[in-house]
Amino acid sequence: MGVKLNDMIYGSVDCPAVIAALLESTAVKRLGGIHQSGAVFLVEPRIKHTRLEHSIGVCMLIRFLGGSELEQIAGLLHDLSHTAFSHVGDYVYGHQNEDFHELQFERLLMDSDIPGILVRFGYSAEQILRGNFGILERELPELCADRLDYTLRDAMYTGMINRAEALQFLNAISVRDHRIIVMDEQAAQWINAIFERLNVDFFNNPLNLYASHQLAKIIKQQLGDGRLKDEDLFRDDIFVLNKIRSSSDGLAGINSIKKQEGLAAVLKKSTLNIKKRVLNVSAVS
Repeated sequence: MGVKLNDMIYGSVDCPAVIAALLESTAVKRLGGIHQSGAVFLVEPRIKHTRLEHSIGVCMLIRFLGGSELEQIAGLLHDLSHTAFSHVGDYVYGHQNEDFHELQFERLLMDSDIPGILVRFGYSAEQILRGNFGILERELPELCADRLDYTLRDAMYTGMINRAEALQFLNAISVRDHRIIVMDEQAAQWINAIFERLNVDFFNNPLNLYASHQLAKIIKQQLGDGRLKDEDLFRDDIFVLNKIRSSSDGLAGINSIKKQEGLAAVLKKSTLNIKKRVLNVSAVS
């Protein structure tokens, strides 16, 4: 049997049985314990949406756009290999292009319970690993389901837009030759502006950068002295947070982030780089 999913953007959507089965997998459930925006929840508790919420959203968006069942599966699984605290893992391991999770994807997928589930429904892990999914992923500055979902979702959680505005934009897009296209120039300008505003006011918000920098620093220290193991980062946020807070200095470090202690000093000397993102969408008639 399929499953009816409910989402803050797309509403209620019927999804196929394979999606229902994958949502019960240990690997996909883990994403429900990983904050989409990394360490931001420590300083902005209202920003609490998860990688699972985003992944389901991408799957639903691909379905809305008429993408194949296989591409819907790929959409649900695309963030499978994110570490705890999402892109904080990139800062821990020195991946300024924010691609650490992509390098771990095949290993995490093949070591999980997902290949067996896929086989039950007539699919294979190889199809996910080697597939070309043009609706799901495109390089910047193009639009794709992954980029569009996190743009709309982050913008809604931060109060930049409301659901009516998101739905209005969704009604202005379609798919042509496996690419998402925008059919209205005003809508194209709107999504470009929202994406730019997110980059300036959210992704590069000084407080958010501070939280990521400080948490990455704590994690690197505890990896270095053995209190944390690399494999711990492939659990979820609460697991890692509890391990960090099990020591007095770790607990003090997390509380310091929440209190925003040393914010100005950290930002002044921080070398934390955020991947530059530019969206350049034009209307297609």
